[in-house]
Amino acid sequence: MKQAINHRVGLLSAVISLTLAGIPLSAVNAQTEHPDTTEGEMRYQGAPHEGGDARQVVTPGAPALSEEEFKHAKQIYFERCAGCHGVLRKGATGKPLTPEITQDKGTAYLKAFIDYGSPAGMPNWGTSGDLTPEEVDLMARFLQHDPPVPPEYSLEDMKATWKVMVPPEKRPTKQMNNINLKNLFSVTLRDAGQVALIDGDSKEIAAVIDTGYAVHISRLSASGRYLFVIGRDARINLIDLWMKTPANVAEIKVGMEARSVETSKYKGWEDKYAVAGTYWPPQFVIMDGDTLEPKKIVSTRGMTVDTQEYHPEPRVAAIVASHAHPEFIINVKETGKILLANYEDLDNMSITSIDAARFLHDGGWDSSMRYFMSAANKSDQIAVVDSKERELEALVDVGSIPHPGRGANFEHPDHGPVWATSHLGDDSIALIGTDPEEHEDNAWKVVDSLKGQGGGSLFIKTHPKSDNLYVDTALNPDEKISQSVAVYDINNLHGGYEVLPIADWAELGEGPKRVVQPEYNHAGDEVWFSVWNGKDQTSALVIVDDKTRKLKHVIKDERLVTPTGKFNVYNTMHDVY
Repeated sequence: MKQAINHRVGLLSAVISLTLAGIPLSAVNAQTEHPDTTEGEMRYQGAPHEGGDARQVVTPGAPALSEEEFKHAKQIYFERCAGCHGVLRKGATGKPLTPEITQDKGTAYLKAFIDYGSPAGMPNWGTSGDLTPEEVDLMARFLQHDPPVPPEYSLEDMKATWKVMVPPEKRPTKQMNNINLKNLFSVTLRDAGQVALIDGDSKEIAAVIDTGYAVHISRLSASGRYLFVIGRDARINLIDLWMKTPANVAEIKVGMEARSVETSKYKGWEDKYAVAGTYWPPQFVIMDGDTLEPKKIVSTRGMTVDTQEYHPEPRVAAIVASHAHPEFIINVKETGKILLANYEDLDNMSITSIDAARFLHDGGWDSSMRYFMSAANKSDQIAVVDSKERELEALVDVGSIPHPGRGANFEHPDHGPVWATSHLGDDSIALIGTDPEEHEDNAWKVVDSLKGQGGGSLFIKTHPKSDNLYVDTALNPDEKISQSVAVYDINNLHGGYEVLPIADWAELGEGPKRVVQPEYNHAGDEVWFSVWNGKDQTSALVIVDDKTRKLKHVIKDERLVTPTGKFNVYNTMHDVY
């Protein structure tokens, strides 16, 4: 996968050098071995040329970089930084990193920040071993240059990448394997560009499937048969779980960078359509649910909800499928708008735009499956959307940079049904009342707040059959915190938390060993954690007995390269969290 990325990631400055020398872009394309690369991609990714790293990339006021250094830094930025700071480096979850800011900070300051991170969620890329000292220095210099501007990505571009390996009519008519699909886990192998399908009963790997780079999420079809995964490189894979060995049956690349995919869930429209949202270009695309054929692209560029200013990069973050209407509910990060995209008639498509708060990111349903709870992370708010009435119900002030994943639903001993979020920017855990019928006075308010281990939390999780609430702190720069999780007794929330030393239980030796994303099994009696180590180091999955909070099992396998997100088929299908 790394070789593939290196092959496709080039330099904008290379193209500029060639065109300034009088060589037209069409000739550049003709002279290279990139027959499937669009002109727009060539402008962004660059073209090979003579001279290696002899040429310099120069932005006024910035330290000079060779073109080879620029190429390497751009790859690192895409893989590690763009998700928080934006393709154009204008900021979202992370701070803006445009040259007028970074040049003022200087190389030494930037190196220290990249090296050590911060409790607010900036990973310690250097001290963790993810980046070498040379790469830390390289990134500090790269960030003082103008960011390369990516190309657009059209319907034609998408169709050029679209493949149907097994047509629907040639797929099995019944499940051809003996896997208990309700307890199957899809596990992201971030740096391998793969997902591992792990049998939750036997704890054995059923299949390892090639996907896009750094799969962000796995989503299940309404039927539970098909698994949709999307990589940060915007490649979507459709995996048929009924095959003797589950495998890809269709794929498509929908942009340059992406995070979200979902299928239609409304009664009568189950799995008819799939939708994917991209970080670049800022747009979403609706596809056929069983083949991924692209049908409709909608741009999300527009005005922000607060200052009413035009934003060139409003990225699509979380998407959920409404159960109340034939609609997709789509978060547009930088403008702060939540779009209700009705898919009944794609030729005359109706989109309702709800003004919420800027920097919308992740979120999930409340326990009634009526209200979508969405983190507007840098606004320090949770936006609540009533999917039935199709309107904003509330904006709830919470802690610093909420990052709930899909959140956690449970019955509070004193305040009734609540939905919980942890935070990247502080150690608080906010519990929001979600029952306007029986607990009207508590609805859409923070009814309770817990103190956690520290900032840097990415996920919080419980289960309807559990009395435990788990909170990770994977991005905290303190190893003792990032390598463990806090667990609370829901019946005694203010009795303090117990720290589970997940990374120690894995017994992996050297490495950053970040512990990330609790995920329950189908029965709700096991909790799975990823111990996310360096890509050249041993990683593992640690399974905890939910009743005793004791170690139950460790899965180690050389194929488990940088495991991060895990998605249980049944829980993901039915939004159990």
